[in-house]
Amino acid sequence: MIMLNHNLHIFIRVAEKGSITETANELYISQPAVSKAIKNLEEELNLKLFHRDRRKGLILTEVGHEILLQARQMADLENRMYQTAFRSNNFIGGKVKIAAVPIVTNFCLAKVLYKFRQKYPYVTVELIEGSATAIKKAVEEHQVDFGISYSPFGNLDYEMIYKDYMIAVSKDELFKHTVIDLSKKPERFILCQSGKEVTLENLDINASFLAKSTIVEHASTVLALAEEKNGIGIVSKLLADITPNTLHQYPIEPAISSEIGIIAHDIKDLTPVAQELKRMIVEFTTENENLSYSSYSPHIS
Repeated sequence: MIMLNHNLHIFIRVAEKGSITETANELYISQPAVSKAIKNLEEELNLKLFHRDRRKGLILTEVGHEILLQARQMADLENRMYQTAFRSNNFIGGKVKIAAVPIVTNFCLAKVLYKFRQKYPYVTVELIEGSATAIKKAVEEHQVDFGISYSPFGNLDYEMIYKDYMIAVSKDELFKHTVIDLSKKPERFILCQSGKEVTLENLDINASFLAKSTIVEHASTVLALAEEKNGIGIVSKLLADITPNTLHQYPIEPAISSEIGIIAHDIKDLTPVAQELKRMIVEFTTENENLSYSSYSPHIS
């Protein structure tokens, strides 16, 4: 792409990398060239875009952060122009960036992205994984075309694709019909970051149940720790069902449902290739009715 100001292109990469050296290596240009581009842009705008810290590297100033958001929107518009031009040629060219919570990658995106790349080999796909909060932030800041995350979605546009719920998992077989009550005395609960966010957002109780809890980065780690009797895991029912394990499942109280949806500033205004990828994701969920939003059931056998 050549329409967007060359200095702005370099500025976006430096802001995301936080390093002139890494940006130069990525773009195959010299470090002085990168530094000059940033200097020229600062002079052109008459603004200081970065604080230069010996230990932390380059840190965006407050106004620099605003310029970054606007530059990303400009890059997105440029990308849309190229995609529109290439649309009649079976999406020859273009790029789509998405963000998703890891569980979506495990049971959906891994299969959908393979089919998408087979069908559109010249389209570049970038995937970012993170917590529900991180995914929403990536969408809000225009870092991605769309995200797939847990509700609530705030002011973002969304299309629901799954409805899941949280359960407790334990290596020990508890009494029949046991219900794990999160509002009672603290237990040794294990949650991943996304699970913690969903739990706190859905419960109208104090967070005392977190007093002895272990918080990990990935949901699969919750299952692994529970397998070794490190505590009672609180995870998505869907994750527990699709991940091989020997854990016993128990309902929790208060009940926590967690909806998963595709989120964007305006879903109808996605770029052509983003619309096609979204269509394939929705098609996958429809074909796999046992995982789809319409098949939700809170029963645990």
